[in-house]
Amino acid sequence: MKNNGLKNIVLITVALGSFLVPFMGTSLNIAIPSIGTDFALNAILLSWIPTIFILANAAFILPFGRLADIHGRKKIFTYGVVIFTFASFLAAVTPSAILLIIFVFLQGMGCSMIFGTGIALISSVFEEKERGRAYGIYVTSVYTGIFSGLILGGFLIQQFGWRIIFIFNVPFGLLILSIILLKFKSEWAGCKGENFDFIGAVLFIFIMATLMQGFSTLPDGNTGKYLILAGILGTLIFIKYENRLKHPLLRISIFRNTFFTISIISILIINLGTSAMTYLLSLYLQYLKLLSPNAAGIILVLQPLSVAVLSPFAGRVSDKVETSTITSIGMGITTIGLSLFIFLNENTPLYIIILGLILVGTGLALFSSPATNASMSSVSKKTYGTASATVSTMVFTGQLLSMGVVLLIFAMYLGNVQITFQYYTTFLKSLNIAFLVYTAVCFVAIFALILMGKNKNSIG
Repeated sequence: MKNNGLKNIVLITVALGSFLVPFMGTSLNIAIPSIGTDFALNAILLSWIPTIFILANAAFILPFGRLADIHGRKKIFTYGVVIFTFASFLAAVTPSAILLIIFVFLQGMGCSMIFGTGIALISSVFEEKERGRAYGIYVTSVYTGIFSGLILGGFLIQQFGWRIIFIFNVPFGLLILSIILLKFKSEWAGCKGENFDFIGAVLFIFIMATLMQGFSTLPDGNTGKYLILAGILGTLIFIKYENRLKHPLLRISIFRNTFFTISIISILIINLGTSAMTYLLSLYLQYLKLLSPNAAGIILVLQPLSVAVLSPFAGRVSDKVETSTITSIGMGITTIGLSLFIFLNENTPLYIIILGLILVGTGLALFSSPATNASMSSVSKKTYGTASATVSTMVFTGQLLSMGVVLLIFAMYLGNVQITFQYYTTFLKSLNIAFLVYTAVCFVAIFALILMGKNKNSIG
């Protein structure tokens, strides 16, 4: 009974944390037009606000996941909530766009500590046969945060302005901290006493930062090419260096498990294909369809709502059914949904957008819980923190690349201009190209997931 009580406390705490982070991300996307108007920002600088949030998540989540394995997963999770809550307060009162970007970056760091340990905490207290259901609840809380950000965030922004979404996080963060301090008595550290790979952490952060900056500056000359090249070389050096260490930041050996590798690559791809969708459609609905932030949020909520409703079912199914079958179907439905947005124009009826959102949401629900379950079930208990952080790194790297595609296409077609009426046609062309790219990568991933089914005996 006591053990069940601890499981429920951990699951509730992680679920609350995993609600808060995506709430911030999606409400920030809804707030972008208002922030852009308030600070008179061009399209590229405006895109950096949600991008820097994702960049901080992607760059720091693996180092913090490793620190959690060494020093305690509860401890890192708690520090993450503290940093996120404090940064939210600073962002709410910021007087400039540059400071806002800095504080949003700090929020992302806090989020990386929360997300880098959340799945590991669940895996630490739940037996393998129970994890599908627990992951389903976890994914539901993530997408509940997403659709709450769209509905509640859109309403709050329309009524009180964009700063309210940052203020909202403060009492919520304090609530989570209270639960941790009052109810969280245990600690989990699978690699206690091992050394932290500081050089590897710096290399990893460098790789993420240079690749992202390279994407955003690629059309402006050779700078972007050099940065991307530096990121690729950094990746090769990182892999070689990590292979030499007794206690690396990332155990490269886990990628020898074909099942694990295909699972996390498919997680990266589906996030690459879907993450910037809310951002792009929020701009489309508010600029071209002239909808209010609240109205845009009500439409966009259909995608995460579909995920939240179906994820517990998909999680339970993943405990019993062949993983590659359900994830392949999920990726296929997602691809069909994304393909509808390739043809958006000024006259596209709203029901097409609604249909696409529901299809993408259904596909994500069928994919997410089973893919997470497959990834975590193929590693040892000792490395849950690193594996959890690796899964989350794929999520945020996919999101980062998704926004990288937007930054690249905006830089190529829009440049340093505000998205005003005279540039709507160019913006629409950029949106169509972005969704063409997203559809293509998800289509390719379907075949990788089918391959995973053929390698199901590689688990171990």
